[in-house]
Amino acid sequence: MATTRRLGAEDSVTRHALLDAARALLLEEGYAAVTSRKVAARAGLKPQLVHYYFATMDDLFLALVRHGAEINLDRQARALASPEPVRALWDFATDPAGATFTMELAALANHRKAIRAELATYAERFRALQAEALREMFGRVDSGVGEVAPESLAFFMTALAQMLVMEDALGVEGGHKEARELIARLIERAGKPQR
Repeated sequence: MATTRRLGAEDSVTRHALLDAARALLLEEGYAAVTSRKVAARAGLKPQLVHYYFATMDDLFLALVRHGAEINLDRQARALASPEPVRALWDFATDPAGATFTMELAALANHRKAIRAELATYAERFRALQAEALREMFGRVDSGVGEVAPESLAFFMTALAQMLVMEDALGVEGGHKEARELIARLIERAGKPQR
């Protein structure tokens, strides 16, 4: 009969240090740099501890997705509860570190089915929460060319924010100034919606 290998506790300080180290490496060097040796070195720990807390590197990446997503769900909730939720949501969406983290995990997800599924699950949660908040604030939005459903608005905001951050990182600037001005006008037009 096979025995189940013992893993370190999920609330361990060491486990959190390993996740923090993995996140830092992912942001600085990309997902391919996230190896057990590099994660351990970054955390100032022995490489064996990585596999004590995470049976495989995929388990580490899945924990990284879940940990980051839960933090970001909380950040998004605070943004939506702020006095200027649309502006706060835009600021949250255009955070370069958040966009880089998501893009690196999306690149990894091209090669790892479990990571892809976990990212999709959280992305759907984020989008549904954004759309619901936008629906409560505005209902449907008159864009000047017709009404826009809250789900579409949430998608457009996310897509534009990610593209701006990605192209900024690449040094591409064409259309950025105008897109940011358009968003600023739309946010100003939204004002401080009544709930």
